Amino acid sequence: MTTFDSRNLLRPALAAALYLMGGSAAAADTCGGAPRLAVATPAGFCAGIIGQGFKFARGVQPMPDGSVLVVDLGGWQKNQGSVWLLKPGAGGFQKTLLMKKVDRPNGIVLGPDGLVYVGAIKRIFRFDPRDPEGTAKDVIGGNSGTPGLPGIGRHPLTAMRFDARGDLYVNVGSGSDHCEDKDGKAPDSAKPCPETTGANALGVLRKYTMQWPAGTVKRWEVHATGLRNSMALAVHPTTQALWQGENSRDAIQAAIKGLKNDNDLPHDELNLIEAKANYGWPYCYDNNVASPEYPDARCAAYRAPLRLLPAHAAPLGMTFYTGTMFPAQYKNSLIVGYHGYRAHGHRLVALLPDAQGAPLGKSIELIGDWSAKPDQPGGAPVDVKQGPDGAIYLVEDRSGRVVRLQYVAPGMAAPRK
Repeated sequence: MTTFDSRNLLRPALAAALYLMGGSAAAADTCGGAPRLAVATPAGFCAGIIGQGFKFARGVQPMPDGSVLVVDLGGWQKNQGSVWLLKPGAGGFQKTLLMKKVDRPNGIVLGPDGLVYVGAIKRIFRFDPRDPEGTAKDVIGGNSGTPGLPGIGRHPLTAMRFDARGDLYVNVGSGSDHCEDKDGKAPDSAKPCPETTGANALGVLRKYTMQWPAGTVKRWEVHATGLRNSMALAVHPTTQALWQGENSRDAIQAAIKGLKNDNDLPHDELNLIEAKANYGWPYCYDNNVASPEYPDARCAAYRAPLRLLPAHAAPLGMTFYTGTMFPAQYKNSLIVGYHGYRAHGHRLVALLPDAQGAPLGKSIELIGDWSAKPDQPGGAPVDVKQGPDGAIYLVEDRSGRVVRLQYVAPGMAAPRK
C-alpha cells in the first residue's frame, strides 16, 4: 500500500491557504473567495460555503495539501454512502467522487500513517486518497480479522478519534433511548441494562490498541461505559485527555409528572473520559440525577459530567483549536457543533479553556442565527475539524454543505492571491 510523504504536501497547502484567504474575503457576499453563509459570526469571522450538493454530509477531513475529504452518509438505507474530494483551484473547490456504495459512512479521520480512516456500519477501513479503490483495506470488521462493530439499534453510526499514541477510540452507541424494551418498559434498576453487557455491549467507548507502522489492531477493550451516544470526541492537545460530547436521552417528560415537554431537560454533557469509568446512562442524567424510570439508582457511583451543555444541542462533532488564525483567546478552546433541530441546536460554539486548560470556560457562539431563512435552510452541523491553514471546516447534513469558518482581524485587509 502506498503512503503519504508529507514533504510533498507543504507547498500545495500554503497555496490553498493563500487562495482561501484571498482579497475577495472583504466582499459582502463572499468569505475567502467562497459564497458567504448567511449566519451571525463574531467580528472578524465569516463562514464560506466551499462545497455543496451532498445528500447527507456527515464527515469532513481537511488534508495537508489544502484539499478536503467529505463523507456523505447518503441516507439511512444500506450502501448509499460515498466519499468525496474537494480540491481548491482558481474557480473554487472542485468536487470529485472517490468511492461509492459505502454502508452508511459517518466518521473520517487522518491516521498516524497519513492514510484516511472511515467509519461505516460494522467496520472501519482506510485508504490512500490518491488511489482509493486500490488501497482500501479493512482495519476493524470486514476481512480485517478483528471482530466488527455492532452497528445496530438506535445509534449504529461510527465515530472515532486517534490519540497521541496512535490508539483508536470508537463510539458504540446505544440501541435504545433509555434501555426501554420493545414495549417501552424500562428494566429493573437493580439489574444491568441488557444491551450494555456482553461481548457486543452498546452505549460504550471502545479502545483499539494499534500496531504501527502496520496500522493493524493489536487488541481491543471496552474503555468506558454508561455513554448513550459518543458522536463527538476530541483529544486535548496538551494533556492528551479524551473528551466526549454526550447526546442525552429523549422524551423524559413522559415519565415526569407535570413536565410538559423535554425542550430543556435533560442537558447534553461534556465528559472527561477515563479508563473503566461509568458515566451513568441509562440510570442517571445531568449532574447525577436519577432518571425517572430508575428512581432508586445510586447515581453517586457514576462519573458526573464536567460541564452541562444545552438540552438537545446534540454535539456530533468537536475539535480542540490549536491554530494561529483565530484570536489568542481561542487557543486550545473546544470548538463544538450543535446539530440539534430544536432551540439550542444549529450553531457552532467555542468552549474557552479555564485556568487549568480544560474546556470549562466561557462559551462563545462562533456561528449563530443559523435557523431557516427564505433562501437558506437551517444549519445542522455534524463533523468539525481544523485545517492546516488554521480555519475550521465543518459539514452539515440538512442542506449538504461544507463550510469554512475563517478569521481576518477587523481593519486588516486579507492577503491577496
